Amino acid sequence: MKNFVVKTLANAGALLVAIWLIQDITLTGDSTGKKAWTLILVALVFGLVNFLVKPVVKLLTFPLFILTLGLITLVVNALMLLLTSWLADQLDLSFHVEGFWTAVLGGLIISVVSWALNVVLPDGD
Repeated sequence: MKNFVVKTLANAGALLVAIWLIQDITLTGDSTGKKAWTLILVALVFGLVNFLVKPVVKLLTFPLFILTLGLITLVVNALMLLLTSWLADQLDLSFHVEGFWTAVLGGLIISVVSWALNVVLPDGD
């Protein structure tokens, strides 16, 4: 359970950095508390997308991973971020990613920051 909380907080921190750095990734809300709650919920959605959908996509695109020497990972991460944005819209969460290239840059930032935060934050094992 502790590991789940740590990963969710790392996702939330990584999403926050991407929102802060990229103008076309937006999180809106009436107050800071509402924005924080929305960010946590979006981090949960993002975690579920990465847990459930990403392995299937990686398996189906495995030949492209070999052919592009892993660079297709940027596209897969962008698609996962766009899917998260779409799901957030369906769940009436005020998180939006505007466009594919924004999602590519956002996915890159989120991957790097999430990796760094998972290294720094304590593990639940």
